[in-house]
Amino acid sequence: MGTQAKLSRRALETDKPVMVQIQELLRGRKDAISLAQGVVYWQPPEAALEKVKQVVWDPLVSRYGADEGLPELRKELLKKLSLENKLNKSSVMVTAGANQAFVNLVLTLCDAGDSVVMFAPYYFNAYMSFQMTGVTDIIVGPGDPQTLQPDVDWLEKTLSEKNGKPVPKLVTVVNPGNPSGIFIPQPIIQRISDICKSAGVWLVVDNTYEYFMYDGLKHYCIEDSHIVNVFSFSKVYGMMGWRVGYIAYPSEVEGLGEQLLKVQDNIPICASLIGQHLALYSLEAGPGWIKERVETLAKNREILREALSPLGDGAVKGGEGAIYLWARLPERFSDDFEVVRWLLNRHGVVVIPGSSSGGHGHIRISFGGLKEDDCLAAAQRLKRGLEELTSKGMVQ
Repeated sequence: MGTQAKLSRRALETDKPVMVQIQELLRGRKDAISLAQGVVYWQPPEAALEKVKQVVWDPLVSRYGADEGLPELRKELLKKLSLENKLNKSSVMVTAGANQAFVNLVLTLCDAGDSVVMFAPYYFNAYMSFQMTGVTDIIVGPGDPQTLQPDVDWLEKTLSEKNGKPVPKLVTVVNPGNPSGIFIPQPIIQRISDICKSAGVWLVVDNTYEYFMYDGLKHYCIEDSHIVNVFSFSKVYGMMGWRVGYIAYPSEVEGLGEQLLKVQDNIPICASLIGQHLALYSLEAGPGWIKERVETLAKNREILREALSPLGDGAVKGGEGAIYLWARLPERFSDDFEVVRWLLNRHGVVVIPGSSSGGHGHIRISFGGLKEDDCLAAAQRLKRGLEELTSKGMVQ
Protein backbone atom coordinates (compact mmCIF):
# COMPACT_ATOMS: atom_id res chain seq x y z
CA MET A 1 0.00 0.00 0.00
CA GLY A 2 1.15 3.52 -0.76
CA THR A 3 1.41 6.44 1.64
CA GLN A 4 -1.82 8.38 2.18
CA ALA A 5 -1.79 11.74 0.39
CA LYS A 6 -2.06 14.63 2.82
CA LEU A 7 -4.45 17.55 3.12
CA SER A 8 -3.13 21.11 3.13
CA ARG A 9 -2.19 22.75 6.43
CA ARG A 10 -4.05 25.86 5.23
CA ALA A 11 -7.33 23.97 5.17
CA LEU A 12 -6.68 21.92 8.31
CA GLU A 13 -5.71 24.99 10.33
CA THR A 14 -8.70 27.05 9.20
CA ASP A 15 -11.54 27.23 11.73
CA LYS A 16 -14.60 25.11 11.02
CA PRO A 17 -17.39 27.44 9.78
CA VAL A 18 -19.68 28.19 12.68
CA MET A 19 -22.76 28.13 10.44
CA VAL A 20 -21.87 24.59 9.34
CA GLN A 21 -21.70 23.63 13.03
CA ILE A 22 -25.09 25.24 13.63
CA GLN A 23 -26.56 23.43 10.61
CA GLU A 24 -25.28 20.16 12.06
CA LEU A 25 -26.94 20.93 15.40
CA LEU A 26 -30.22 21.74 13.62
CA ARG A 27 -30.24 18.65 11.41
CA GLY A 28 -33.51 16.81 11.94
CA ARG A 29 -34.82 19.49 14.36
CA LYS A 30 -38.04 20.68 12.73
CA ASP A 31 -39.29 22.34 15.93
CA ALA A 32 -36.37 24.75 16.40
CA ILE A 33 -36.52 28.50 15.75
CA SER A 34 -33.33 30.12 14.52
CA LEU A 35 -31.92 33.45 15.66
CA ALA A 36 -28.55 32.36 14.31
CA GLN A 37 -27.89 33.02 10.65
CA GLY A 38 -27.59 36.58 9.38
CA VAL A 39 -30.55 36.66 7.01
CA VAL A 40 -33.63 38.82 6.44
CA TYR A 41 -37.20 37.61 6.25
CA TRP A 42 -38.07 39.30 2.94
CA GLN A 43 -37.58 38.22 -0.66
CA PRO A 44 -36.28 40.40 -3.50
CA PRO A 45 -38.64 43.04 -4.99
CA GLU A 46 -41.55 41.38 -6.76
CA ALA A 47 -41.10 43.46 -9.93
CA ALA A 48 -37.44 42.41 -10.12
CA LEU A 49 -38.34 38.72 -9.77
CA GLU A 50 -40.92 39.06 -12.54
CA LYS A 51 -38.33 40.60 -14.88
CA VAL A 52 -35.83 37.84 -14.13
CA LYS A 53 -38.37 35.24 -15.28
CA GLN A 54 -37.99 36.59 -18.80
CA VAL A 55 -34.19 36.75 -18.68
CA VAL A 56 -33.97 33.04 -17.87
CA TRP A 57 -34.69 32.28 -21.54
CA ASP A 58 -31.95 34.52 -22.89
CA PRO A 59 -29.18 32.17 -24.15
CA LEU A 60 -26.49 34.65 -23.05
CA VAL A 61 -27.48 34.20 -19.39
CA SER A 62 -26.30 30.58 -19.60
CA ARG A 63 -22.87 31.61 -20.86
CA TYR A 64 -19.99 33.39 -19.15
CA GLY A 65 -20.20 37.12 -18.62
CA ALA A 66 -17.54 39.78 -18.17
CA ASP A 67 -15.33 38.88 -15.20
CA GLU A 68 -15.82 42.28 -13.57
CA GLY A 69 -19.62 42.14 -13.88
CA LEU A 70 -22.45 43.04 -16.24
CA PRO A 71 -21.62 46.45 -17.78
CA GLU A 72 -25.13 47.76 -17.16
CA LEU A 73 -25.04 46.66 -13.50
CA ARG A 74 -21.62 48.22 -12.94
CA LYS A 75 -22.85 51.46 -14.50
CA GLU A 76 -25.79 51.61 -12.09
CA LEU A 77 -23.56 50.71 -9.14
CA LEU A 78 -21.21 53.59 -9.95
CA LYS A 79 -24.24 55.91 -9.89
CA LYS A 80 -25.38 54.45 -6.57
CA LEU A 81 -21.90 54.74 -5.04
CA SER A 82 -21.70 58.40 -6.05
CA LEU A 83 -25.22 59.37 -5.02
CA GLU A 84 -25.61 57.38 -1.79
CA ASN A 85 -22.09 56.63 -0.57
CA LYS A 86 -20.28 59.75 -1.85
CA LEU A 87 -17.67 57.52 -3.50
CA ASN A 88 -16.64 59.20 -6.75
CA LYS A 89 -13.13 57.87 -7.37
CA SER A 90 -13.86 54.16 -7.22
CA SER A 91 -14.09 51.37 -9.78
CA VAL A 92 -16.44 48.42 -9.34
CA MET A 93 -16.09 44.66 -9.53
CA VAL A 94 -19.18 42.45 -9.05
CA THR A 95 -18.57 39.30 -7.00
CA ALA A 96 -20.44 36.22 -5.80
CA GLY A 97 -21.38 37.90 -2.54
CA ALA A 98 -19.38 39.97 -0.06
CA ASN A 99 -17.54 36.91 1.29
CA GLN A 100 -16.06 36.19 -2.13
CA ALA A 101 -15.25 39.88 -2.50
CA PHE A 102 -13.23 39.67 0.71
CA VAL A 103 -11.33 36.57 -0.44
CA ASN A 104 -10.51 38.37 -3.72
CA LEU A 105 -9.07 41.24 -1.70
CA VAL A 106 -7.02 39.07 0.66
CA LEU A 107 -5.48 37.21 -2.28
CA THR A 108 -4.79 40.47 -4.13
CA LEU A 109 -3.49 42.61 -1.26
CA CYS A 110 -1.80 40.10 1.07
CA ASP A 111 0.94 37.50 0.86
CA ALA A 112 1.13 34.31 2.93
CA GLY A 113 2.82 35.16 6.21
CA ASP A 114 1.73 38.83 6.23
CA SER A 115 0.28 40.41 9.35
CA VAL A 116 -3.27 41.76 9.34
CA VAL A 117 -5.42 43.49 11.94
CA MET A 118 -9.03 42.84 12.95
CA PHE A 119 -10.96 43.98 16.01
CA ALA A 120 -12.80 41.71 18.44
CA PRO A 121 -15.49 40.64 18.11
CA TYR A 122 -14.63 40.00 14.46
CA TYR A 123 -16.58 38.58 11.53
CA PHE A 124 -15.79 34.86 11.53
CA ASN A 125 -15.71 34.41 7.74
CA ALA A 126 -13.19 37.22 7.33
CA TYR A 127 -10.97 35.55 9.93
CA MET A 128 -11.24 32.25 8.06
CA SER A 129 -10.41 33.99 4.76
CA PHE A 130 -7.06 35.03 6.24
CA GLN A 131 -6.40 31.57 7.67
CA MET A 132 -7.07 29.67 4.46
CA THR A 133 -4.91 31.98 2.34
CA GLY A 134 -1.87 31.60 4.59
CA VAL A 135 -2.20 34.95 6.36
CA THR A 136 -1.69 33.38 9.75
CA ASP A 137 -0.38 36.40 11.71
CA ILE A 138 -3.85 37.72 12.54
CA ILE A 139 -3.58 40.45 15.16
CA VAL A 140 -6.89 40.84 16.97
CA GLY A 141 -7.24 44.31 18.43
CA PRO A 142 -9.34 45.20 21.46
CA GLY A 143 -12.59 47.07 21.47
CA ASP A 144 -13.85 49.47 24.10
CA PRO A 145 -15.59 47.33 26.78
CA GLN A 146 -18.53 49.75 26.92
CA THR A 147 -19.08 50.65 23.26
CA LEU A 148 -17.23 47.81 21.42
CA GLN A 149 -15.71 50.55 19.23
CA PRO A 150 -12.22 49.69 17.90
CA ASP A 151 -9.42 50.86 20.18
CA VAL A 152 -7.82 53.40 17.84
CA ASP A 153 -4.99 54.32 20.23
CA TRP A 154 -3.99 50.64 20.27
CA LEU A 155 -4.09 50.58 16.45
CA GLU A 156 -1.87 53.65 16.17
CA LYS A 157 0.67 52.08 18.52
CA THR A 158 0.52 48.71 16.71
CA LEU A 159 1.08 50.23 13.27
CA SER A 160 3.92 52.47 14.43
CA GLU A 161 5.94 50.06 16.60
CA LYS A 162 9.46 49.34 15.38
CA ASN A 163 9.98 45.93 16.92
CA GLY A 164 11.76 44.25 14.05
CA LYS A 165 8.52 42.88 12.64
CA PRO A 166 6.97 44.12 9.37
CA VAL A 167 4.08 46.56 9.64
CA PRO A 168 0.73 44.77 9.12
CA LYS A 169 -0.40 44.79 5.49
CA LEU A 170 -4.13 45.33 6.04
CA VAL A 171 -6.70 46.45 8.61
CA THR A 172 -10.36 45.47 8.26
CA VAL A 173 -13.59 46.55 9.96
CA VAL A 174 -17.28 45.82 9.38
CA ASN A 175 -19.53 48.86 9.76
CA PRO A 176 -22.16 48.50 11.09
CA GLY A 177 -20.74 45.46 12.79
CA ASN A 178 -21.11 41.74 12.44
CA PRO A 179 -21.32 40.14 15.01
CA SER A 180 -21.56 43.16 17.30
CA GLY A 181 -24.35 45.23 15.72
CA ILE A 182 -22.45 48.38 16.73
CA PHE A 183 -21.94 51.41 14.50
CA ILE A 184 -18.51 53.04 14.21
CA PRO A 185 -18.96 56.83 14.02
CA GLN A 186 -17.31 58.76 11.20
CA PRO A 187 -14.58 60.42 13.32
CA ILE A 188 -13.34 56.99 14.44
CA ILE A 189 -13.34 55.50 10.94
CA GLN A 190 -11.58 58.63 9.66
CA ARG A 191 -8.89 58.31 12.32
CA ILE A 192 -8.45 54.60 11.52
CA SER A 193 -8.07 55.60 7.87
CA ASP A 194 -5.52 58.33 8.66
CA ILE A 195 -3.44 55.92 10.78
CA CYS A 196 -3.51 53.28 8.02
CA LYS A 197 -2.55 55.80 5.35
CA SER A 198 0.34 57.13 7.40
CA ALA A 199 1.63 53.57 7.92
CA GLY A 200 1.12 52.50 4.28
CA VAL A 201 -1.52 49.94 5.23
CA TRP A 202 -4.66 48.92 3.34
CA LEU A 203 -8.04 49.53 5.02
CA VAL A 204 -10.90 47.24 3.94
CA VAL A 205 -14.34 48.32 5.13
CA ASP A 206 -17.24 45.87 4.85
CA ASN A 207 -20.46 47.86 4.33
CA THR A 208 -22.80 44.87 3.96
CA TYR A 209 -25.27 46.42 6.42
CA GLU A 210 -25.12 49.98 5.08
CA TYR A 211 -28.93 50.36 5.04
CA PHE A 212 -29.49 48.71 8.42
CA MET A 213 -29.31 51.78 10.63
CA TYR A 214 -31.63 52.65 13.52
CA ASP A 215 -32.48 55.49 15.89
CA GLY A 216 -31.58 58.23 13.41
CA LEU A 217 -28.01 57.06 12.77
CA LYS A 218 -26.71 57.59 9.23
CA HIS A 219 -24.29 55.33 7.38
CA TYR A 220 -21.37 56.82 5.47
CA CYS A 221 -18.29 55.72 3.54
CA ILE A 222 -14.87 57.27 3.10
CA GLU A 223 -12.66 57.12 0.05
CA ASP A 224 -8.88 57.22 -0.44
CA SER A 225 -6.11 55.48 -2.34
CA HIS A 226 -5.59 52.95 0.48
CA ILE A 227 -9.28 52.17 1.15
CA VAL A 228 -11.37 49.40 -0.39
CA ASN A 229 -15.11 49.26 0.33
CA VAL A 230 -17.12 46.03 0.13
CA PHE A 231 -20.90 45.88 -0.40
CA SER A 232 -23.57 43.19 -0.69
CA PHE A 233 -27.02 42.67 -2.19
CA SER A 234 -27.73 39.72 0.12
CA LYS A 235 -29.41 41.39 3.07
CA VAL A 236 -30.74 44.63 1.61
CA TYR A 237 -32.74 42.99 -1.16
CA GLY A 238 -33.26 39.57 0.45
CA MET A 239 -30.91 38.01 -2.12
CA MET A 240 -28.87 35.76 0.19
CA GLY A 241 -29.03 32.72 -2.08
CA TRP A 242 -28.46 34.67 -5.30
CA ARG A 243 -24.87 35.52 -4.26
CA VAL A 244 -24.16 39.03 -5.50
CA GLY A 245 -21.82 41.53 -3.87
CA TYR A 246 -19.33 44.09 -5.14
CA ILE A 247 -16.01 45.77 -4.45
CA ALA A 248 -15.48 49.53 -4.77
CA TYR A 249 -11.72 49.95 -5.13
CA PRO A 250 -9.63 53.09 -5.72
CA SER A 251 -9.37 53.80 -9.45
CA GLU A 252 -6.14 55.73 -8.95
CA VAL A 253 -4.14 52.70 -7.78
CA GLU A 254 -2.43 51.45 -10.91
CA GLY A 255 -2.81 47.74 -11.58
CA LEU A 256 -5.22 46.99 -8.71
CA GLY A 257 -8.16 46.19 -11.00
CA GLU A 258 -5.97 44.02 -13.20
CA GLN A 259 -4.75 41.97 -10.23
CA LEU A 260 -8.28 41.60 -8.85
CA LEU A 261 -9.34 40.21 -12.23
CA LYS A 262 -6.74 37.44 -11.97
CA VAL A 263 -8.30 36.23 -8.73
CA GLN A 264 -11.85 36.70 -10.01
CA ASP A 265 -11.17 34.64 -13.14
CA ASN A 266 -9.90 31.75 -11.04
CA ILE A 267 -12.67 31.63 -8.44
CA PRO A 268 -16.09 32.32 -10.02
CA ILE A 269 -14.98 33.65 -13.46
CA CYS A 270 -17.99 35.89 -13.01
CA ALA A 271 -20.80 36.19 -10.50
CA SER A 272 -23.98 34.36 -11.54
CA LEU A 273 -25.48 36.23 -14.48
CA ILE A 274 -29.05 35.56 -13.41
CA GLY A 275 -28.17 36.91 -9.96
CA GLN A 276 -26.60 40.01 -11.50
CA HIS A 277 -29.72 40.67 -13.55
CA LEU A 278 -31.85 40.38 -10.40
CA ALA A 279 -29.47 42.80 -8.65
CA LEU A 280 -29.83 45.26 -11.53
CA TYR A 281 -33.63 45.09 -11.44
CA SER A 282 -33.68 45.29 -7.64
CA LEU A 283 -31.79 48.58 -7.74
CA GLU A 284 -34.86 50.04 -9.47
CA ALA A 285 -36.82 49.55 -6.23
CA GLY A 286 -34.37 51.90 -4.55
CA PRO A 287 -33.52 52.82 -0.95
CA GLY A 288 -37.16 53.54 -0.08
CA TRP A 289 -38.10 49.90 -0.62
CA ILE A 290 -35.27 48.81 1.66
CA LYS A 291 -36.04 51.41 4.34
CA GLU A 292 -39.66 50.23 4.69
CA ARG A 293 -38.45 46.73 5.49
CA VAL A 294 -35.54 47.68 7.71
CA GLU A 295 -37.86 49.81 9.84
CA THR A 296 -39.87 46.69 10.73
CA LEU A 297 -36.75 45.18 12.32
CA ALA A 298 -36.59 47.78 15.08
CA LYS A 299 -39.56 46.05 16.75
CA ASN A 300 -37.80 42.68 16.51
CA ARG A 301 -34.73 44.24 18.10
CA GLU A 302 -36.73 45.46 21.11
CA ILE A 303 -38.53 42.12 21.47
CA LEU A 304 -35.19 40.32 21.65
CA ARG A 305 -33.55 42.88 23.91
CA GLU A 306 -36.32 42.21 26.40
CA ALA A 307 -35.81 38.45 25.98
CA LEU A 308 -32.14 38.92 26.90
CA SER A 309 -33.00 40.86 30.10
CA PRO A 310 -32.29 37.86 32.41
CA LEU A 311 -28.60 38.39 31.61
CA GLY A 312 -28.69 41.65 33.57
CA ASP A 313 -27.91 45.32 33.04
CA GLY A 314 -25.10 46.07 30.63
CA ALA A 315 -24.89 42.52 29.27
CA VAL A 316 -26.44 43.38 25.89
CA LYS A 317 -24.67 45.57 23.32
CA GLY A 318 -25.24 46.38 19.65
CA GLY A 319 -28.45 46.85 17.73
CA GLU A 320 -27.31 50.33 16.59
CA GLY A 321 -26.98 48.92 13.08
CA ALA A 322 -26.93 45.63 11.16
CA ILE A 323 -29.25 42.88 12.46
CA TYR A 324 -27.44 41.72 15.58
CA LEU A 325 -27.39 41.95 19.35
CA TRP A 326 -24.27 40.87 21.24
CA ALA A 327 -24.83 39.50 24.74
CA ARG A 328 -22.45 38.56 27.54
CA LEU A 329 -23.23 35.33 29.37
CA PRO A 330 -22.68 34.99 33.14
CA GLU A 331 -18.99 34.33 33.89
CA ARG A 332 -19.60 30.74 35.00
CA PHE A 333 -20.73 29.89 31.45
CA SER A 334 -17.49 30.57 29.59
CA ASP A 335 -18.16 27.69 27.15
CA ASP A 336 -20.62 29.58 24.98
CA PHE A 337 -20.95 26.75 22.47
CA GLU A 338 -22.28 24.47 25.22
CA VAL A 339 -24.83 27.16 26.13
CA VAL A 340 -25.87 27.37 22.46
CA ARG A 341 -26.26 23.58 22.30
CA TRP A 342 -28.25 23.58 25.56
CA LEU A 343 -30.58 26.38 24.45
CA LEU A 344 -31.36 24.43 21.29
CA ASN A 345 -31.83 21.03 22.92
CA ARG A 346 -33.83 22.21 25.91
CA HIS A 347 -35.63 25.32 24.64
CA GLY A 348 -35.74 24.92 20.84
CA VAL A 349 -34.00 28.20 19.97
CA VAL A 350 -30.59 28.63 18.36
CA VAL A 351 -28.10 31.51 18.47
CA ILE A 352 -24.41 31.88 17.51
CA PRO A 353 -21.59 31.26 20.02
CA GLY A 354 -19.43 34.35 20.49
CA SER A 355 -16.24 32.28 20.57
CA SER A 356 -16.52 31.93 16.78
CA SER A 357 -15.85 35.69 16.61
CA GLY A 358 -13.16 35.95 19.28
CA GLY A 359 -15.76 36.78 21.94
CA HIS A 360 -15.68 33.86 24.36
CA GLY A 361 -18.54 33.85 26.84
CA HIS A 362 -20.89 35.77 24.52
CA ILE A 363 -23.67 34.97 22.07
CA ARG A 364 -24.81 36.68 18.86
CA ILE A 365 -28.53 37.04 18.26
CA SER A 366 -29.92 37.93 14.82
CA PHE A 367 -33.18 39.89 14.66
CA GLY A 368 -33.43 40.01 10.87
CA GLY A 369 -34.69 36.61 9.78
CA LEU A 370 -38.15 36.41 11.36
CA LYS A 371 -41.41 38.28 10.99
CA GLU A 372 -42.71 39.80 14.21
CA ASP A 373 -44.97 36.90 15.28
CA ASP A 374 -42.22 34.33 14.78
CA CYS A 375 -39.76 36.63 16.52
CA LEU A 376 -42.09 36.79 19.54
CA ALA A 377 -42.21 32.98 19.66
CA ALA A 378 -38.41 32.79 19.47
CA ALA A 379 -38.07 35.48 22.15
CA GLN A 380 -40.33 33.56 24.54
CA ARG A 381 -38.13 30.48 24.17
CA LEU A 382 -34.93 32.47 24.54
CA LYS A 383 -36.10 34.34 27.65
CA ARG A 384 -37.34 31.15 29.28
CA GLY A 385 -34.00 29.52 28.56
CA LEU A 386 -31.94 32.41 29.91
CA GLU A 387 -34.09 32.65 33.04
CA GLU A 388 -33.41 28.97 33.69
CA LEU A 389 -29.73 29.33 32.81
CA THR A 390 -29.16 32.21 35.23
CA SER A 391 -31.20 30.73 38.09
CA LYS A 392 -30.55 26.98 37.88
CA GLY A 393 -27.79 26.50 35.31
CA MET A 394 -27.93 24.17 32.32
CA VAL A 395 -30.62 21.82 33.59
CA GLN A 396 -30.72 18.62 31.55
